[in-house]
Amino acid sequence: VQLVESGGGLVQAGGSLRLSCAVSGRTYSSDVMGWFRQVPGMERRYVAAIRWIRGSTFYTDSVKGRFTISRDRANNTLYLEMNSLYAEDTAVYYCNVGSSPGTPGPFWGQGIQVSVSS
Repeated sequence: VQLVESGGGLVQAGGSLRLSCAVSGRTYSSDVMGWFRQVPGMERRYVAAIRWIRGSTFYTDSVKGRFTISRDRANNTLYLEMNSLYAEDTAVYYCNVGSSPGTPGPFWGQGIQVSVSS
């Protein structure tokens, strides 16, 4: 499985960004696609997840109501719409393929920087 993120960048606090993750290779009906983020010196942390087939979504508390995870199965693409961004959302964002929301699997994208200026 290969994962390639895009759509990051610099935005002012209160602004929006949309991340994409192109998925190639075999996926399974049990797969859960997720977004994680990491700041220097900290562990990688869970942000949001979606069941690839059912579309059920899950979020960490700090992004509920601001971020929306979605997927386009026809185009094998995962998205993360981020609104009302805070400086604290600044991180490198990674997409991931796993089997359980919040628990990463072995496949990661290369990561993409999101910077929010206050």
